[in-house]
Amino acid sequence: MSCDGHSSSQKTFTFFDTSNDERITVSIPEVLEQSYGMYTWPCAPVLAQYVLTHRERIRGTTVLEIGAGTALPGIVAAKCDARVTLSDSAHQPQCLDNCRASCMANGLSDVQVIGLTWGLFEQSLLDLPKVDFILGSDCFYDTKDFEDILVTVAFLLKKNKKAEFWSTYQQRSSDRSIEFLLKKWRLTCTHVSLSMFGADVPQLAGSDLTGNHSIQMLVITSNGQTI
Repeated sequence: MSCDGHSSSQKTFTFFDTSNDERITVSIPEVLEQSYGMYTWPCAPVLAQYVLTHRERIRGTTVLEIGAGTALPGIVAAKCDARVTLSDSAHQPQCLDNCRASCMANGLSDVQVIGLTWGLFEQSLLDLPKVDFILGSDCFYDTKDFEDILVTVAFLLKKNKKAEFWSTYQQRSSDRSIEFLLKKWRLTCTHVSLSMFGADVPQLAGSDLTGNHSIQMLVITSNGQTI
């Protein structure tokens, strides 16, 4: 059973980097009901695959995952020897518990889990140490949250001048664009083709989650840096 009494299960993902046969296996506990933060959505394995193929860049760096939920990308980052902090809304303790369960399932005792609510400058945000990379999987789900997410990201990117925000999102409507908000908060966005890191497949990491969904990979910076 999960922390809130709903039925739960464990899903296994195995990620491959075909350039050198590197592989990482991750176990993710999730609630069967498809609630926002308790279920692994299709964007997560795509972002996790990007993390794996860039493991040399993140090894030894500090990585923050926002809106982590089941924390698949952050867990992969930790297994790539990054120093990882997982975060989700301070008002969603069940999601924070799920992050901790994911750490336990993968034998990761040194990953910090914190409450961090988009758009709010709470002490947990202000106290964050230097961040090199920010991860966000399918954060751009509800239009009402878009600006709060980018306010938080912009704050972190301007505080950490060389940091990058790696984000995947699922295209659900052409009306749900973040371009205006990126300009408003002076952020630069680079689109990355999924074929560049082996994620342009209907089945990824032993899962059919990605299926035929249209998923985009973005690298966002505050000063025009690219990949």
